Amino acid sequence: MLRLALPVLEPGEIAEEALLDRVFFALSDPARRSILERLGDSALLVSELAAPFDISLQAVSRHIQVLVRAGLVKQERSGRISRCSLDAGPIFSAALWLNRYSKYWQAQFDLLAASLLEIEQRQPLRRRNKEKKR
Repeated sequence: MLRLALPVLEPGEIAEEALLDRVFFALSDPARRSILERLGDSALLVSELAAPFDISLQAVSRHIQVLVRAGLVKQERSGRISRCSLDAGPIFSAALWLNRYSKYWQAQFDLLAASLLEIEQRQPLRRRNKEKKR
C-alpha cells in the first residue's frame, strides 16, 4: 500500500488549506464560474442568477450554496427573497497560492520573449537581403 507523507500543518494553515480546497472545488464547475462572473457587476436575486441557465432553480441554489461555503458569495435573505453578492477575498487567497508556482511557467514566458525578440531582430535583415536581390 502506498502512503503519502503529508506535511504537518498548524491550525491556521489547516483552515487556509480547507478554504483553498473549497475555493478550487467551487471554481471547478462552469455554472458556478458563470454565477461569479455575473455577480462581478452587482448583487442579484437568485431568480436573476438562475434565468440564463437551462437547469432548475433548485440546482442553481445548490451551486450558490457551494459558492457560499467557499466564501465566494454572500447571501442576504429577506423572507423568501435571497440576494447574492460576490466576495472576491477567497479568490485573492487562491491567486496568492497559485502565484507561488509562477516561477515554473515564468521561465517559459522568458524563453518565448527572447525567441520573439530574436525573430523581430532578424526581420530587417531579411528585408535588406530581399532588396539587394532585386
